[in-house]
Amino acid sequence: MKKTSRRGIDVDVEELDRIIDAAMREPLNERDGRTLKTAVHAMAERLVRRRNTEKISAVLEPKTTSGTAPTPPQPAQPGPAGHGRNPASAFTGAERVRVKHVQLKPGDVCPECRQGKVYCQKEPKTLVRIVGRPPLQATVFEMERLRCNGCGEVFTANEPPSAGPEKFDPTAVATTALLKYGTGMPFHRLEQLEKHLGIPFPASVQWVLMKRAAGWLWPVLKELIRHAAQGGVMHNDDTGMRILKLVRDLEDGRTGTFTSGIVSILRGWKIALYFTGWKHAGENLADVLRQRVAELDAPIQMCDALSRNTPKLTGVPILLGYCLSHGRRQFTDIAPNFPEECRYVLENLGEVYHNDALSRERKMSPEERLAFHQERSGPVMERLKEWLMAQLAEHRTEPNSGLGKAISYLLRHWTKLTLFLRQQGAPLDNNIVERALKKAILHRKNALFYKTMNGARVGDLFMSLIHTCELNKVNPFDYLTELFRHPAELAVRPGEWMPWNYRNAALAAA
Repeated sequence: MKKTSRRGIDVDVEELDRIIDAAMREPLNERDGRTLKTAVHAMAERLVRRRNTEKISAVLEPKTTSGTAPTPPQPAQPGPAGHGRNPASAFTGAERVRVKHVQLKPGDVCPECRQGKVYCQKEPKTLVRIVGRPPLQATVFEMERLRCNGCGEVFTANEPPSAGPEKFDPTAVATTALLKYGTGMPFHRLEQLEKHLGIPFPASVQWVLMKRAAGWLWPVLKELIRHAAQGGVMHNDDTGMRILKLVRDLEDGRTGTFTSGIVSILRGWKIALYFTGWKHAGENLADVLRQRVAELDAPIQMCDALSRNTPKLTGVPILLGYCLSHGRRQFTDIAPNFPEECRYVLENLGEVYHNDALSRERKMSPEERLAFHQERSGPVMERLKEWLMAQLAEHRTEPNSGLGKAISYLLRHWTKLTLFLRQQGAPLDNNIVERALKKAILHRKNALFYKTMNGARVGDLFMSLIHTCELNKVNPFDYLTELFRHPAELAVRPGEWMPWNYRNAALAAA
């Protein structure tokens, strides 16, 4: 996502006071006028609230006159905002304590009317109590030691079963992985937090735990990549990532490093993969597709129009589609300068997105969704294409203007932007992988960089497993904990330990 940087201006307040005082006595000269104008514009720029959404209502003023732009069907308005509190049923990870009535039990005579009998209601009254604890807790076991005063022999109490064979329980390793690679908390920040709470947990120890755990999980990641290669729809994109200690490949000539995100959809499962290094998203996708079974139909690839996102791979045909959100963004960025033209485009595309939302709500099959879009969205896109072509053919828009370039982008990539009108299962946009990359961006924002390429590979592994769990509505903490408890089984049968089937394997191994 493009960031708008605000320019820095040094403002001399005394100089501004002098200019204003002089203006009260005589007209401003040209130099003082420019200085005052620059300062006023800079202050006005900082007073404008930054836009954090691309909705039509945020990029354009409300429409006051009726125009040619169609009004897409509006979804039902949500009810008034609530208090924001979660019901007790939402606390699925909370400990449940059953509290019995101290005076009554089922079948007792009612103390109020003395005629009926009391029975348990189906739903108990609930009370949620939240307490604070360190993310990682420690228990110090003090085994009693007894010494004979005759022979000097020392007898030590046996270690309790709850002490476990290792200092760090699998749940502690899973929590560390989730904090670092799931929520972006750097090792040193977690070290400081645990130190304040009385639990020493050095950053170096955290890295040793992650490195060791990653050694157990490589077979699972390889199996996940093999599954992803068989997907019917594959999204990909990349973002910049910094690696400090990296040997430059002078022959290749590249100086940048990236994190590529790939989201593959296979029989309803969504698989997220991350790859950090020299390669672009298209090259990493090509590496994944080399494991694809030859007999399968050509996959649908969804990306933006950058050539580096397309895999250069022979022998594996691909149905390439471009992200409609990227085409739409061309107009949201220039909407303040061309409000009426951009409104027309955005409202037409909004109608297409509304149709896609209806297909999801009605749980249409890929065949039904394609027919629905051809019937409802096809005429909308055809009308929009004619309007776009007329803007340039009839010289209504300057081709080199912002609007002209946005129109040219849509027309130049029209066939790939409208793949959803010709191919079953083709998505409208690449938003799912844009959201997936936010996990890598969050890590970059908080930790700033990876130290080595090995650290980047460990981060890619954990992010891939964690986000795949999130996409499939699987608890990543439970999943990682079970993987850490069964490292031997993972090496032998990694296919049984995917996020969607690991529970059966865990039960069999128990």
